[in-house]
Formats: sequence, C-alpha cells, structure tokens
Amino acid sequence: MAVRVRRLALILVQLLMLVAAVSGARWQDFLRLPSEHSGAGEDVVGTRWAILIAGSNGYYNYRHQADVCHAYQIMKKGGLKDENIIVFMYDDIAHNSDNPRPGVIINHPAGGDVYAGVPKDYTGKDVNVKNFLAALVGDKSGVTGGSGKVVASGPDDHVFVYYSDHGGPGVLGMPSEDYLYAKDLVQTLKKKHANGGYKSLVFYLEACESGSIFEGLLPADIGVYATTASNAEESSWGTYCPGDELPPPPEFDTCLGDLYSVAWMEDRFVLFRFAALLSPTVLSSEAAVLCEFCTRSDCTELNGWFGCSDGHNLRTESLKQQYEVVKERTSAQDTYSLGSHVMQYGDMKQSAQSLYNFIGTNPANDNATFGGRDNSLRHFSGGGRVNQRDADLVYFWQKYRKASEGTAEKREARKRLLRVMARRSQVDSSMELIGGLLFGSDQGSKVLGAVRPAGQPLADDWDCLKSLVRAYEEQCGSLAQYGMKHMRSFANICNAGVAAEDMAKVAAQACAVVHSETPL
Repeated sequence: MAVRVRRLALILVQLLMLVAAVSGARWQDFLRLPSEHSGAGEDVVGTRWAILIAGSNGYYNYRHQADVCHAYQIMKKGGLKDENIIVFMYDDIAHNSDNPRPGVIINHPAGGDVYAGVPKDYTGKDVNVKNFLAALVGDKSGVTGGSGKVVASGPDDHVFVYYSDHGGPGVLGMPSEDYLYAKDLVQTLKKKHANGGYKSLVFYLEACESGSIFEGLLPADIGVYATTASNAEESSWGTYCPGDELPPPPEFDTCLGDLYSVAWMEDRFVLFRFAALLSPTVLSSEAAVLCEFCTRSDCTELNGWFGCSDGHNLRTESLKQQYEVVKERTSAQDTYSLGSHVMQYGDMKQSAQSLYNFIGTNPANDNATFGGRDNSLRHFSGGGRVNQRDADLVYFWQKYRKASEGTAEKREARKRLLRVMARRSQVDSSMELIGGLLFGSDQGSKVLGAVRPAGQPLADDWDCLKSLVRAYEEQCGSLAQYGMKHMRSFANICNAGVAAEDMAKVAAQACAVVHSETPL
C-alpha cells in the first residue's frame, strides 16, 4: 500500500512538472497551500491610484523631486496608468542652471534618469495645500491650475500616497510657503473614507518629525495604513550627499535622495562593496557572481561599489515586510547613528496586503521571491547621511568651497552661506526670547520644548496653532523650511492658553531685538 502511494505521488509530481513546463510556470506554484498565496495581492478588483508630491523647491532640495520622479517610474513599471498617477512637483530642478546634467534627474549615484516621462500635473505655484487636498479627496472643482487630475477613486480602489518634503512637528511644507497641518490632512483622509473613496489607502511620508502628522490623529478604522520616515520628535535624513561614503558624482553639490525614501524604493536594489585590496580582475569576477545571485544582471559600478536589482516580485512582499526592511536600513541597521525611527500608524491590518495591490509589479520579476531581512547583501549597504535640515547648508558650502579664490562667485557664495546661517540664528534666538517673555527665563525653554506622551496629538487647538504661526510670521518673517522645527513650541504656547494677540505683541518685541543684533 505504501509503495503504491509513493508511486502515485511520484506520478503526480511528474504531471505537475509537465503542466508547469507547458504553461511557463514553476511546478512549486501548483503545490502552494491557500495560505501561501499572495491573497489580497491577487485580488485587485478596482483601480490602483497614486498621488506623489514633492513639497519643496530650490536646487538645494534636489532630493525631494528626485524621490518623487523615482517613485513615478516604479508606479509606471508596476503597471499604473498615467491617468491614475497625479504628480505634484515644482519642476525647477531638471533644467536648473546648477544641474550638471540638464534635463536629467538621478536618485542614486549610479542611477539613470528618473525625470523622463514624468507627468507635470501640478507645478510651480500650483503645488499648494489647497490643490493637494482637493486632488487627494477627489474634488475636481477644488483644484486651480495644473492638469485638473484628481484621485477619482471609488470603493473598490487602492490608493497610494507618497509625500517627500521638509516638515516639523504637526506640519508639512509647501513651496508656496503655506503649511499643510496634520489635522487638515487627517480630516481629508476621513472625508475620503466617508465618501467611499477607496478600499484601502497607504501613505508613505518623508519629512522631519513626520510621525507627529499621524500621532494621536489617524484612526485605526478608516482603512488607512501610514509609515513615516521618523517619529514625532526627530529629524529624517538625506543621503547620497557630498562627503558621504557613497557620494553623488563629483559634479553634484547636493544630496540625491532621502534615506527613508530610497530605502523603500531601493527595497529592490542590493548594494555591496569588496575590500579595496582585491584586484580589478577579482572585483569583476566577484561582481559577476553576485549579480548572478540576483534575478537580473543589470549590475552597475561606482567607485568600488556595485549594485544590481534583486528583482522582487511585489506580489509576494507585504507592506509589513517592506516596513521591516525600510525600518532597518533607515535606522542604520538598528544603531540610529545618522538614522531615524521609521514608524507605522493607522489600520495595522492593512499591512498584511501585498505591495502589488498599490504599486503593481514589474512582470520581469514574476518568478522572484521576497528576500527580507535575511538577505545578507543588504548589510553591505553604505552611504553616509545628512540631517534633512542641514542638507541646504551642504549645498551652499559646496558652492563656496568650489568657487575660485578672489572671484565674485566666491564672494557671492560666502555671502549666501552666511545669510542662511544668520537667518537660522534669528529664528532660534527669537523663539528662545519669546519663551522667556511669556513664561519667564527659567521656565521658557521647558514649556516650549515639552513633548507629550506617545499617542497624544501635538496640539489641542489647531486653529490656535495656525493663528500663532501667522502672528509670528507677520512680525518676524517666514519660518521657512528650517523654522518648522519650532512648531512644537508654537503648539505648546497654544496648549498653555496664550492668545494670538499676546503672541503678536511678544513676537514683535523679541524680533525687534534679535533682528537688530543679527542683521541679514
């Protein structure tokens, strides 16, 4: 009897192999248990939508638009149609006079052009809070300018949102210098859910203190799963910056990407390096072996670093699995030295879904499987990092350093660098003085710097927060991308019951003193 069963089993396996050979599939696929199938990844009934936004401008913020362009290319290769991808970007990088490769944007030192083909739905002044929220909720009448495209999704659809920018506690930046406040963003997500605007929605957020956008605000019952580059209290990080272990090509004076962002986009990219003592011949042969380890042989080399696509099949990788990989890389392999705490918020059940549901997958990778954290090559990933808020200083310093001595260019670069540093000093000093005037010199810094327990939102009254920020800026000038770091101070002033009128008086007094002592 046992012999007969074994013979039948052998015949069955042979039949499966024959059927697999004819159909072009792997025989193992026919033996999967129901629990081993990708489940939701094969269940897409509706449409995939994506909205991608770079919320900054200026060549020194190159990385944000590079991130968004790269994300678009991933969506496009995954099978999303342009009519279902909405792109917000100022579009002042590719053809900027500072760009050493006119018309080209790269997001990796050895990477190719990610700018080609990107739709310019909303550019320049049309990249603003009003248009973004209207496009996200699907309100075509609410957008002004641009292509008019919105996320016109329905109850069977899957929506992917990716936002790359500067931020601060409870706030995200825009190139128009208006601010997207956490409460307004979450309210828009709630509205979209109430309107039956999606089956599930995923939000990836790159910004400093990005955890504060969802902390204590994003409900767990509206089908939204969000991950952020940092927790509510820390900066996120730029990468591929001048001076890094893996720097950009020498003609670039700016960071090419952001650490969390390239981590999720390069989740399909293995980076490795060999000892410098090895000969070029050995390097080439070893690189070939490791590229053969990958499912595709698109191996690239830059300054002794080698990279090749590991060709993930996104049907087999869940949002949770990607979160773990991105969390590890962004934390600098759990050391948090020049890294940040990637966080997750909202409906955790959604994290079991496959990435395929939201960004599709490249058909060339259909036979690949997810390598996960056990992929030892990931631990070779290098590249130093720069605090997001200091990335502009890297650019201005590079411009000064490279300019020839005694030239007008050198003098102008020095003046610009000093002006940026002086403005930072003005903002920091004015906030310190405001704290002292409102709460006393002993208590001022304690009140302004207080951090609420995890799970609580930044502010009790978000309208008060907006009013205080406006009052400050009317007296002291724009906070801009650096000054957003002080949003927690404004929230704490609100939480202490200070009115906007009182804030305006104190701000006028403080900034008059600070500006006279530190002129621009």
